[in-house]
Amino acid sequence: MKAEKKSHPSGLKYLFFSEMWERFGFYLMLGIFFLYMTDSVKGGMALDRKEAADIFGTFIALVYLTPFVGGLLADRLLGYRLSITIGGIMMGLGYMGLALDGMAAFYSSLLLIIIGNGFFKPNISTLLGALYNTPDHKPMKDAGYNIFYMGINIGALICNFFAAYLRNNYGWGWAFMAAGIGMFLGVIIFWIGNRHYAHADIKKPATKEDMSLARILGVVILPAFIAGYIGWILPGNVFGSDSTDAFIFGALPVTLFYISLLYRLNDEDKKPVKALLSIFGVVIVFWAIFKQNGTALTTWAENYTDRNLPASVVPVAEKLGMVEELSYKKDSFPATDEQFRILRDESGSVIKTLREPVYFQNMHENNMPAEGSTVKLVSTEIYQSVNPFFVIVLTPLVIGFFMFLRKRNREPSTPAKIFWGLFITALSTLVMVAAVGVSQNGLVKSSAWWLIASYGVITIGELCLSPMGLSLVSKLSPPRITALMMGGWFLSTSIGNKMSGVLASLWDTYEDKSDFFLVNCVVALAASLAILLMLKWLVRVVKEHGG
Repeated sequence: MKAEKKSHPSGLKYLFFSEMWERFGFYLMLGIFFLYMTDSVKGGMALDRKEAADIFGTFIALVYLTPFVGGLLADRLLGYRLSITIGGIMMGLGYMGLALDGMAAFYSSLLLIIIGNGFFKPNISTLLGALYNTPDHKPMKDAGYNIFYMGINIGALICNFFAAYLRNNYGWGWAFMAAGIGMFLGVIIFWIGNRHYAHADIKKPATKEDMSLARILGVVILPAFIAGYIGWILPGNVFGSDSTDAFIFGALPVTLFYISLLYRLNDEDKKPVKALLSIFGVVIVFWAIFKQNGTALTTWAENYTDRNLPASVVPVAEKLGMVEELSYKKDSFPATDEQFRILRDESGSVIKTLREPVYFQNMHENNMPAEGSTVKLVSTEIYQSVNPFFVIVLTPLVIGFFMFLRKRNREPSTPAKIFWGLFITALSTLVMVAAVGVSQNGLVKSSAWWLIASYGVITIGELCLSPMGLSLVSKLSPPRITALMMGGWFLSTSIGNKMSGVLASLWDTYEDKSDFFLVNCVVALAASLAILLMLKWLVRVVKEHGG
């Protein structure tokens, strides 16, 4: 009996591997998405960085906005398992669709991924939490989410090696196809484990305080589409671009819906929901900084980081799919600071041809390759695997550290862990400030260890914040709206993701790149201070309502 209490629910391992393969597909696609859009040499879309950052930010914002709808439909109508299945199939088709040519296929595929993630992401996280809603398992919920989170990052770690090998040797389309196959594997594993969580898949009927689905459609979802359209066609750019205007306008009705819960819930449910909404508002900042790994930090890795591989390492690196080849011709680019790529007008016609590759422009003359030679570099997307590598390595240490403190009755509360997550995130940006200083503001190549160190620090912050946020939603949400509130967590992720694209689109406007990272630092410190000021109240609410 004692051993049984210490074991996690049997469904955890199936959800672990389902999420691992789902995130394999998602992060494979995400790891090459910005590179694919900005590539003008190897069959990419040849967009300029500002436009690509805007598309990237809008995409990852919408990906995490749709869980509001997916969580609501699962709570009231479809259940978790059917919603997860629908979402997984849509995402798999979307990834594979990116292998097709043409803008219609491109945007249709993104739409499938956006909607599919809305069904999949909040409901697999909620289903996991439901497995821990027993007296024996409830104390293990934080650890359960940490283990689940490690599955996410195993998928995110291995996917970039597949992406690099396939896109370098066969083309972008083959890499996107691999993402789709990974997603379908996740769906198959999920249904193999069906009997282990069927009992936790219980639809919750609405109460008199809740809006009906029809009313939510009329007063939230439809107004969101209308507001988004108004933001798109509005003359000028209020927030920097048409897509940003459309997203922010469209997100307003959804945000107001969550705020309105405070006026419609009973007094018992109101306190924990108020605490969750406060957390949601603050962690937007974390995602705004963290998700720059696909934009600003990818730019730093591609153009500012020394990616040269020693000859002795190349054979092994090639087998692992880590190698990208670049040819050097001295007269292929002028010696200026301008970024060189093909620029197109709104109709897609080339208006200016700029020369690639940028990589050689800030190399020290002693390290320049011979004229006409080919150099072998670490593929840029491999750096996307540094963060999940650290998650896998550090998760057991973080869990062990908190268990050590728990035995001594000194474990921080879940809200306190979120505070530390934000504070440590601020420290990670200072590592990049140092990297800018050492590289003389990009005049010379930066050592890859600076980028790796920054990822290492922010990973510790991530482990204190992200899985703890999922756990907190599961602990505090009224049972009938748990998936809906999980959608609220992803709404804050969505807004943060969009802000990451907005911040990244400003990269070229900062002459001194250290200022870019210092702005991120100040914003993260302000968010951590906000959590600190609310900490006593949040801890009290968790003790009263979190079990």
